[in-house]
Order: sequence, then C-alpha cells, then structure tokens
Amino acid sequence: MGLSFCTFLLFFFPLYVHFSSVNSRSLDHISPSPSPSPEPAMIPKNQYLHVLDVRSFGSIGDGVTDDTQAFKMAWDSACQNDEPTILLVPKHYTFLIQSTIFTGSCGNRVVFQIEGTITAPDGPSSWRKGNSMRQWLVFYRVNGMSLQGGGVIDGKGEKWWNLPCKPHKGPNGTTLPGPCDSPVAIRFFMSTNITVKGIKVKNSPQFNFRFDGCHGVYIDSLNIKAPSLSPNTDGIHIENTNDVKIYNSLISNGDDCVSIGAGSYDVDIKNITCGPSHGISIGSLGMRNSRACVSNIVVMDSVIKHSDNGVRIKTWQGGLGSVSNVRFINIHMDTVRNPIMIDQYYCQTKLCMNQTSAVSISDIVYERIRGTYDVRSPAMHLGCSDSVPCRNLTFSEVELWPSQGQIMSSPFCWNAYGDLQTLTVPPIFCLLEGNPVSVPTADVDQC
Repeated sequence: MGLSFCTFLLFFFPLYVHFSSVNSRSLDHISPSPSPSPEPAMIPKNQYLHVLDVRSFGSIGDGVTDDTQAFKMAWDSACQNDEPTILLVPKHYTFLIQSTIFTGSCGNRVVFQIEGTITAPDGPSSWRKGNSMRQWLVFYRVNGMSLQGGGVIDGKGEKWWNLPCKPHKGPNGTTLPGPCDSPVAIRFFMSTNITVKGIKVKNSPQFNFRFDGCHGVYIDSLNIKAPSLSPNTDGIHIENTNDVKIYNSLISNGDDCVSIGAGSYDVDIKNITCGPSHGISIGSLGMRNSRACVSNIVVMDSVIKHSDNGVRIKTWQGGLGSVSNVRFINIHMDTVRNPIMIDQYYCQTKLCMNQTSAVSISDIVYERIRGTYDVRSPAMHLGCSDSVPCRNLTFSEVELWPSQGQIMSSPFCWNAYGDLQTLTVPPIFCLLEGNPVSVPTADVDQC
C-alpha cells in the first residue's frame, strides 16, 4: 500500500478531531449529487410519415376491456410498414394488455410511443390461462426499435408480491408453499439497437426491465418505482447483453436498481439516482457451478440513497469465469448499509457448502466514493474466495462517514489484494498488498 502508519496519523487524526468537534459529519467536501429529471420522449414527427393509433385497430382504452389483440394487430401493421412508423398509445386512455409477445424484426424503424397508460391484469387470478406467468410484455428479435413517451406502464404487482412463496410473507423471511412465478414487466430478447426513453414504469410484479441476449441498448430518462419491500423488482437487469448505456434515470424499488448478469460487457451507467433499493449489483454469478463472464463496466456520477447496498459484486462459490475491468467513479452514498461490497460467498440459505472454485474478481476501481453509511454494517466489505482471491482492487478518494453517531466501524477484508492510491475514510488496513502467491489459472482464464 506504500503508506506508513505515521503518514496515516498525520492525515487522518485531524479529520477525526474535526469530525468529533462538530458532533456530526461534514459533507461539504462531497461532490454535489446529480439531479436527473426524466422527461418524456417527444414524437419525432419530422422523421416519421406514418402514425398508427392503436384505437384504429379496435382498442377501447377503458382499463377494463382486453385490448391485447388490437395491440398485436397494430404492432404487426407498424412492423410490416416499409416506412418508419410511430405506434401511438394516446393520452387519457388506459389499455389493459394480457401477457403477449411483439415479434420483429421489422424492416423499418418502429417507435412505440406511450403517452397514455398500459396496465397489466390485476394479479395472478386475472392472468389468462395458458399464458406465461414469467413475463408480461415481450419484444422478441426486434431491431432499431424505440419504446418511449411520457406515459405509464403499470404492472399491477401488489397481488404478485403477496404470494405466500415470497420471502417477506413467511415468518423470519421464510417462504411458504404455493405458486411462485411472477412476470417480468418488459423483456427484450435477442434484440439489437434498442432505445428506451422517458417512460414511467410502476409496480412491476418482478423485474421492471430485462434484456437477454441483446446488443446495443440505450436507456435514458426512465422513472421506475415500486415499494421498497416489493420482492425481486430489479429496475433494469441485463444478461448476455453488451454495448449498454443507462443514463439520467430515477429508480426506486425493492431490489437492485441495476443488476448485471453473466455474459454482459461494455456497460456504461451514468447519472442515475437509485434508492431506496438494493443498490447497483454485478451478479449474482456462478450459481450451480456455472461459468460467468462480466467485463468493462463503468458506473459513475450517480447517487445511491437509503439502500441495503451501494455498489456490489456478488458470486456463488463453485462458479467459474471472471469479473474484470470494473470502475465505480464519483458515487454519492446517502445512508447506505453496505456502500462498497464484494461477496464471493453469496448464498440465499444457510446450507451453502464451501467450494474450491470461484468466479475470479480483478481490476476493480473505486474512485471518489463519498457520503454516509448505515453503521449496522461496515462501510466496506471485501469478502473474497480462499482459493481465488480478489486482485488489483484500487481505492482512490473514498470517504465514507457514519450516518449517525461518531463511532467509525473498520472495513472487513478477507483475501483481498489491492492498492490504496490515497488514504481512505475509514482506513482499509486489512487490504493486502501486491498479488496473491498463486491463483488457479483454470478458474481465471475461462473468459
């Protein structure tokens, strides 16, 4: 680490005295929070000669009548048009849509312009028999499509959250017998060059957005909202997806704001406000001894507030593959329980056995991570594998103060190797210098 204990005292002791004398933290030195203000995406009338109103295909829009078939007909017509086309969901109408798939590829550019409200059936009992209970609105093999507007997509999730199988329903967080499938609100599957902009999504039954096997995803100015105790309502989840940009969005939900799954790379997240939530997560990865590869991730200029976690990497024991080249830059933490967390022992039960192999974690940068943490947990938790240690963790200008009181808890480290480019608050004395003596190459070179 290259810093003597005397040097640390010269730097840190005046900070501690100042912290104690004012009887509260001083956050003047923390960079200002970004203030994203999602705005509706306007209809690009000059570029699009054709506007198809879903009411022209028989949609009623009273919130009671099933408008699914009319939407499918409108979609097919827009998709088959030779010219760029706007599929318009007009203001002042609420359209009830059952679980359905909108199929591409569409030879033109289609804008799905939502100005009114699209609503899901009200819970499992209203779901049409035979329809998948794992997904609601699916876009399959679409290319160059935009989903945008100033309207609302309402997932009507409350009755799904209250299924007896959900962890928060049983005693002490246990689950109870019963059906457990819940639909993802909006899923893009095997699609390319997708834009999602400006819309509001609320009360999703499960994940709000999920991107599987996609390339070229641009997300801007979203407003995603669900109660803090709504289970598994991740804001944006990506899996086997690359070239992703997530900008200027507000996400408040009951799980991760953004979760990055296996096979994802080249992801840029900037200027989002996240919380209450479970923070921004890479993982979980390596479940059931699977291989997972994630690389080239940047999260910057964002706020995480009143959340269980801040920026987190979580992997199961027994997995293979790697997480590499990840940068967390200029993140403001406001009363976050685990602001910085690496957990290579992720487990959802108490029955996980210790295993030798692990998803390798290396080349992770934490720069200008500032704010306050919930003192129930350490500000930094670096729990790395016994056999595959974390390598090349870099910390620069990390300053995290207790949100209440004056007692500063020490970071937790286990088998974590890295470098302190500046002194940190609290100090990470437990970070190991240099590199581990040996790392099993069979586990590291999988990606």
